[in-house]
Amino acid sequence: MTISDRAGTRPAPEDFAAAWAVQGHVTDLDGPVHWIEFSPGQEGTQRKPPIVFVHGLGGSHLNWCLIGPALAAGRRAVALDLHGFGLTPGSVPTVTVQANARLVSRFVREVIGAPVILVGNSMGGLISILHTAAEPDTVAGVVLIDPALPLPRGRLDPRVTGQFLLYALPGLGEVFVRRYMMQRSPEQAVQQLLELCFADPSRANPTMTAAEIALIERRKPVSPHQATVRARTFLAASRSLLRVLGLRGRYRAMMAGIDVPVLLIGGEDDRLVPVAAMRQAVARNPRWESVFLPAVGHTPMLEVPDDTIAIIRDWLDRHFKN
Repeated sequence: MTISDRAGTRPAPEDFAAAWAVQGHVTDLDGPVHWIEFSPGQEGTQRKPPIVFVHGLGGSHLNWCLIGPALAAGRRAVALDLHGFGLTPGSVPTVTVQANARLVSRFVREVIGAPVILVGNSMGGLISILHTAAEPDTVAGVVLIDPALPLPRGRLDPRVTGQFLLYALPGLGEVFVRRYMMQRSPEQAVQQLLELCFADPSRANPTMTAAEIALIERRKPVSPHQATVRARTFLAASRSLLRVLGLRGRYRAMMAGIDVPVLLIGGEDDRLVPVAAMRQAVARNPRWESVFLPAVGHTPMLEVPDDTIAIIRDWLDRHFKN
């Protein structure tokens, strides 16, 4: 049975990842969920645990296209768009991190059907932790790439702090995000993301940049009302993220309870998740493995994809040989 033969799954009508020769699908999981397959034809043929990539706040399936094909050698590897991001629609109730953790759960059980290796960046790392804590039988291993973590005391990046304070403020947050969505061109939006998430924006892959611009153009609101709806859903996701991070003890207990191999990859120049927070998480969880990359920002899989591939491959080879 092919993927598209499965009930509720059909080929995706749009293909922003065409440059990486992936297959796009839409599966009905109480609404359409878009995902891409980096390893077409390998479904059900490999014994190695499949990989499911989980993007961060404002991200999409495109975040994984520079490393997905290489990591799909000998195993399935897929990337989904969470509710409210990429090509998966969302509403205020469905875009919270808790709701998206439930989406990951359904996706793993109903689309993949086997214990998986979750690879999550930023908010996707937090969602991977939430899912693993709730349904440990579905997870064989976890890779956290600059995961969202409680912030340590000390100096924080003023731009990031100010931005998330605006997100947290009722009314002002909606005005700020709505104006951003309406006034910034897709090219400006991508450039600002590169400056925020990369230590060195000149490392951006031109093909990826073009794909990101095209996807943002596709998602750009066409009316003030649509911008208001998009702003509310984005803020519902970001505020739910901040609430989970505020429950430090509960979140740390979830991390400590993970009983499968964990690899944390962190950029030492990450402006969104300080490296001190990641080192603190590793110190609290001594069974975790970690690699910290100098002069790298919040998205190593986009900024230094070859290094990220090598690190994950080494970890996979040591923990999941068969």
